[in-house]
Amino acid sequence: LGAGGLIAAMKEDVAKVRYPKRVRELAKLESQAVEIGLYSNHNVHGLLQTEEHMRALFDVWLPAHTEAETERMVAARLARRSVFERSPAPMLSFVQEEVTLRRPVGGTMVWRRQLERLLELGKLRHVSIQVMPTEVEDHFGTGGLIEVLKFTDGTAVGRSDGAFAGRPVTDPKQLRILELRYGMIRAQALTPRESRAFIEQMLGES
Repeated sequence: LGAGGLIAAMKEDVAKVRYPKRVRELAKLESQAVEIGLYSNHNVHGLLQTEEHMRALFDVWLPAHTEAETERMVAARLARRSVFERSPAPMLSFVQEEVTLRRPVGGTMVWRRQLERLLELGKLRHVSIQVMPTEVEDHFGTGGLIEVLKFTDGTAVGRSDGAFAGRPVTDPKQLRILELRYGMIRAQALTPRESRAFIEQMLGES
């Protein structure tokens, strides 16, 4: 794929690690990225979720997970949050659909703590959180989730539900399409400051 060894690095022996293979690979890429752009239109993105929010989401999946499976998934998702504590810190950009913030996953208190978590993370200098209002008419995010991760050597990996059969891509031409879509989505969304005020208003109304 011309990824400069990036994909091969994902396949190293990780048998001793207890997290699911797909999650381990994603966490490895996130730990190496210097810039991460994420658009989420279905749920609050996993990196932004509180533990309570994660458990509430996993508890309603069908078919139902066993308790052991849920614990493995929660542990894996929590481990990925170390990306916020790295030094030097990567630039992290998130765009969340308004509906993902209004859905009271886990009940009112879990939902409120999730919104508070977003406000907390949004204060970090290397984190940008934007809200995409539901009322936007000409929406460039209708193709679904977008992820773009960039690395120090100039390579990148991207994925989108609505492009290239949802598979990870490293080809510059394909990445350019995902970056274009993500850039347009960010331009349509509320600014980070407006988004913070929007979330604070939601908390005040609850």
